[in-house]
Amino acid sequence: MNTFTKRYHPPGTAPGTLVASDSPVPLSIRLITYTDTYYAEERLSDPIDSVPLLDTDATIWIDVQGNVPPDVLHQLGQPLNLHDLALEDVLNIGQQAKLEEYDEQLFVVMHLPSLDASGSLQVDQVSFFLTPRVLVSFYGQAQDIFEPVRERLRHHHGRLRRHGSDYLLYRLIDIVVDHGFPVLEHYGERLEALEDEVLMQPTQQTLAGVHRIRRELLRLRRLAWPQREVLSQLFRGDCTCITPETRLFLRDSHDHTVQILDLVESDREMVASLLDAYVSSVGNRLSESMRLLTIIATLFIPLTFVAGVYGMNFGNNTHSAWAMPELRWDYGYPMVWGVMIAIAVGMIYLFKRKKWL
Repeated sequence: MNTFTKRYHPPGTAPGTLVASDSPVPLSIRLITYTDTYYAEERLSDPIDSVPLLDTDATIWIDVQGNVPPDVLHQLGQPLNLHDLALEDVLNIGQQAKLEEYDEQLFVVMHLPSLDASGSLQVDQVSFFLTPRVLVSFYGQAQDIFEPVRERLRHHHGRLRRHGSDYLLYRLIDIVVDHGFPVLEHYGERLEALEDEVLMQPTQQTLAGVHRIRRELLRLRRLAWPQREVLSQLFRGDCTCITPETRLFLRDSHDHTVQILDLVESDREMVASLLDAYVSSVGNRLSESMRLLTIIATLFIPLTFVAGVYGMNFGNNTHSAWAMPELRWDYGYPMVWGVMIAIAVGMIYLFKRKKWL
């Protein structure tokens, strides 16, 4: 399973220390400024270029993607007074989904599930800083997940440009949350295919596939529970950065997390059923094999007895009254074969009548 691993500082490191990551994704910084009647978008080579725009009345979105060097992150954080501990959590991926409030500023950590080329689960951390007019987002992977939002901003579709940074935060979080639905749809299709294999011809690969999905669903469940709590705090909290109207939309994203958790639980129940069905199927196949072997052994028991009796070496004692009379018959050998065949046919008929075959 391909998921991120938490990065730790060496013991004794001072709080708020920024440590560079080893991600190969190049850094990209987009500065987007918009109002209901105005929109501007540019790529920044230096975060200092965004400082003059922070004094405008427009809504500002600083979209940071890829590997962020510590000095660049520090330059981004200074003009907005972003807390050092929150900046540290941006680089230390593997954080649990959480919501932290610093004065009039919110720091949100979410997790975006996706599937890699092999169909394995991949989880990436997405971080947000929200102030009354500015939103800063951090995403470390090459996939551009927020392009649909930028496209709607460019063409003024919907209500996005008529609202502030809190509504923009809702739209980005909604994208992160909704990425769980196609992942769960993929798992549902895999479980249906595995169900057919379990019922028809289960193998060790089938069992391995079921266990793999079970582990990945458990991972999704551990990620979705904290995200549900984060969204619950966002739409029920009293932060001045979020307007009452946006809280209604955040409640919708909270409902999506609840639906995802329900789907995860349903898939986990199906996995448990598949494991039980696999054990039953293997047990049934073993029982069928044992039944067939028992029938074959039962057929040969009387035949082995007859062959054993006539296989005794008393051929020289042909004149005794207690000698086998069949040894002196011309048709003794064919008779023994006939008796053995008759016994076998009779037993097969009996087994079929008893429905054992």
